Amino acid sequence: MQTSLDLRLMATFVRAAQLGTLSATAVQVGRTQSAVTMQIQRLEDVLGQSLFHRSGSGVSLTASGVRFLAYAERILKLHDEAVSALSDKGLHGSIIFGSPEDYLIAFFPTILKTFGSLYPDVEIKVVSAPTVELRGLLNSRQVDLALVSTPNATDSADVVRPEPLVWVGSKPTLEQHDFGETIPMALPASNAMDHRAACDAMARAGLRYKISHASNSLAGLIAVARSGLAISVMTKEAVPSDLHILNAPLPPLSTLGMLIAYADTERSPAVEAFADHIRRVLPTL
Repeated sequence: MQTSLDLRLMATFVRAAQLGTLSATAVQVGRTQSAVTMQIQRLEDVLGQSLFHRSGSGVSLTASGVRFLAYAERILKLHDEAVSALSDKGLHGSIIFGSPEDYLIAFFPTILKTFGSLYPDVEIKVVSAPTVELRGLLNSRQVDLALVSTPNATDSADVVRPEPLVWVGSKPTLEQHDFGETIPMALPASNAMDHRAACDAMARAGLRYKISHASNSLAGLIAVARSGLAISVMTKEAVPSDLHILNAPLPPLSTLGMLIAYADTERSPAVEAFADHIRRVLPTL
């Protein structure tokens, strides 16, 4: 009798291969870890092959698992395409989408709402992280696509939208903050583009500064800026209405470019549709 493959088991297998741990897979597929383990075992039984090496740190693909992953991704993509093409219910599927926090706050309520009205049967899970972390998540296939930043808005024709960085403070001018000769700044981690842009600009202008507060959370940077203890840097559209954009004598900051980046996997119709929606809507916001 010919072997029959269960699409649900294959979907769990693909997520486990991407994430490298069954516990993380369980969270994403909405099952217990024991249920995920049983699904993988059932798939291995059907195929008569061991698909994962198991260790205390997680799971990794066997040689058979590597071979089967390519087939599983193609089968699942074709399944989604067939359902989308022939079903009168429209596009189906799930997406794991990544974005920096400031872009999520500034743009994605509108983007998610409008996409959801067009494709109500597409589930979108959102991961918030800086660009440097999103690149790693894409490489490890933990997200399907992400909106990431490039340091220069003219770097690529693929830039969806330019977004200027601005200085932000609790008062309308730098002088009103009365910081003295050394300007305190609240910045994200040193590998973040905002951090590098701020320090480079201050150095070029010959202004004295110190990094008095550090936070990878936009909410944390906003809280410090509101306190008046330091100024911060963020993308222009993410600046809350109660804070002020500061200009001279502070030096101008660079403009970032916003790009759509993909994991190295077969792109499902849902992923392609969401990326196209971002390209259409984001420049208008």
